[in-house]
Amino acid sequence: MTWFSGVLVYTVLWWLVFFMTLPMGARSYHEAGEATETGNVESAPMRPRLKAKAAITTVIAAVLWGVAWYLIESDLISFRP
Repeated sequence: MTWFSGVLVYTVLWWLVFFMTLPMGARSYHEAGEATETGNVESAPMRPRLKAKAAITTVIAAVLWGVAWYLIESDLISFRP
């Protein structure tokens, strides 16, 4: 795996994991039964905790990238003819 393909694999994994973690623990104003703040809709999350989710995503994506790197470098999965 070249450095460029490694960066691409990590980026794709990071975004996939990030989108999977976004709904975890998020409560909307409607679910909580609270009034919305000015400019927000009822379905907006109260506390999205994006920094924590980004940090968790970074760690999980790094582990998954390591697994992908191992599988590709050990020729268990080969993309070459």
